[in-house]
Amino acid sequence: MLKSLREKNLGILALIIAVFFVGWLEQVEPGGVGITELTFGIFTFNTVVRIGILTIVVVGLNILVGYAGQVSLGQAAFYGIGAYVSAVFTVQAKALGIPEAIASAWIWPWFLMLLGVLITGGFTWLIGRPILRLKGHYLGMATLGLGIMIFILFRENFAIKPSTVIITGGLDGLPDVPRLSIGSYELWPLHRYFYLVWFFAVSAIIIGRNVVNSRVGRAMRAIHGSEIAAEVMGVDTAKFKLQALVMSTMMASLAGSLYAHFQAAVSPTPFDFVASLELVVMSATGGVGTIWGAPLGVTIILGLGEFLRANLHFLGAGSEVEPIVFGLILILIMIFMPEGIAKQITKLFNRRKSNQQTPEVSA
Repeated sequence: MLKSLREKNLGILALIIAVFFVGWLEQVEPGGVGITELTFGIFTFNTVVRIGILTIVVVGLNILVGYAGQVSLGQAAFYGIGAYVSAVFTVQAKALGIPEAIASAWIWPWFLMLLGVLITGGFTWLIGRPILRLKGHYLGMATLGLGIMIFILFRENFAIKPSTVIITGGLDGLPDVPRLSIGSYELWPLHRYFYLVWFFAVSAIIIGRNVVNSRVGRAMRAIHGSEIAAEVMGVDTAKFKLQALVMSTMMASLAGSLYAHFQAAVSPTPFDFVASLELVVMSATGGVGTIWGAPLGVTIILGLGEFLRANLHFLGAGSEVEPIVFGLILILIMIFMPEGIAKQITKLFNRRKSNQQTPEVSA
């Protein structure tokens, strides 16, 4: 049992070491080599921070889709709720009548991050009960419609004329979102924010692992396998499906707040339908049925996107070729590794380990 526990924690330890190594590499740049030079220009330090933020979103999505078996095509909208709660109540604090003493306090943005998580969780809990009665494609269409509706509210300033009051800023969004700080210690420049983002990303992975290995996780897997069989065995399917949905959207909201303070601005585009599809692709590429598929899938898709943009333009190909190449690569992944890359790596590792432990039979 202790050996199994050590093996499970080995991945977390390796990730923490990798995070500190990347942070050290970017700060010190030994021999003039940073993360950009080490990855031949595919990854920048900015990209690594984005990987951490999106990892939080995809961990929640993997719990919902990969373990509870519930489809979501509108996850970017919940990501946007967190971002806009943080942006609106900091940038528009004076217009909303929030006292200057409160709005200027260093703890105010942290409180808004928590508020965004609670608002998202409460909203999801209310709309989740009727939506989760749907199954399969119908559930996908419902989450898609919900995501588009929230995106339109962001884009159209909640249907309020900007001349009356600016809430979301419409298509222009909201600039000047303040940086996070702890007391007088500002969590910027980027290397400071990098450690904050990856603290939350590693915490999300640990929480996700603990959830899926708990009684709740076993109930979710039972629902994914067969909802009818799970109900026969006494599993409250409606309760556990709602828990998975609420948990996934709360993680997305937290990531959205981190994104808002990272970009120092928000606009509707990163939270549209295309963004939701990209999150699904990240989840599927890494592997929906594993928590470790989240950071792996996000890293592969973001890295692949940067690589294609750089090299296709270098070869003289137009931007319209990029999604074609991108789609072909994803099709190959889905054909040859339908469970995702993380599961495939785990299978290869277990097979090799089994072969090494099997004693040879002498003739």
